[in-house]
Amino acid sequence: MRIGLLGTGNVARALATGWAAAGHDVVLGSRTPKERGDKEELQSFTVVSLDEAAVHGEVLVNATPGTESVGLLTGIGSAALAGKVLVDVGVGFTESMELSHPNYSLSEEIQAAFPETPVVKTLVTMDSVVMTSPGSLEEPGMVFLSGDDAAAKRTTRRLLSDLGWPDAAQLDLGGIGTARGQEHAALLFMGVGDALGTYGFGFKVVLPRAA
Repeated sequence: MRIGLLGTGNVARALATGWAAAGHDVVLGSRTPKERGDKEELQSFTVVSLDEAAVHGEVLVNATPGTESVGLLTGIGSAALAGKVLVDVGVGFTESMELSHPNYSLSEEIQAAFPETPVVKTLVTMDSVVMTSPGSLEEPGMVFLSGDDAAAKRTTRRLLSDLGWPDAAQLDLGGIGTARGQEHAALLFMGVGDALGTYGFGFKVVLPRAA
């Protein structure tokens, strides 16, 4: 599958590495591809412009800063995005580290702005290492999905499986409105990480014992 990752940060690089290892054709999209492509940490990746990444990908992944995502996607244009699955792994934070979408979610904003582009929210309740190495956890964790389009979710589930997430570890939360729960969990994630002294952990839903 051709995947265009929008962004070149830690998350984008980790996902690109994981999906490339699984056999996918992956590129990273940057606002300044020539400048970014010269960076040592990007030497092993194909770095192109955001527009070129959008053309390349059958699936696009938003790994841009959440406060800038809609503007960057608008710059690419709705026509270039139409019909493509957009996996959103972004969370918006203000300079004071408060959520930029306190009453809704970035994914909802993107979906409203680009109705012809099915958006699926996932992978925002963990750090970049756990995203691509779920086996690094002492016990199996869980990854969550939110989105309105069933076909887009099926595609996303396959890509999560390619990163090592078994089907039983993937929990579909429902429509795109549930993405706000995933994004707002970023505050809990940071709190837990600070308390533990590490961000290399995962979340898991534990069911009650059978009566």
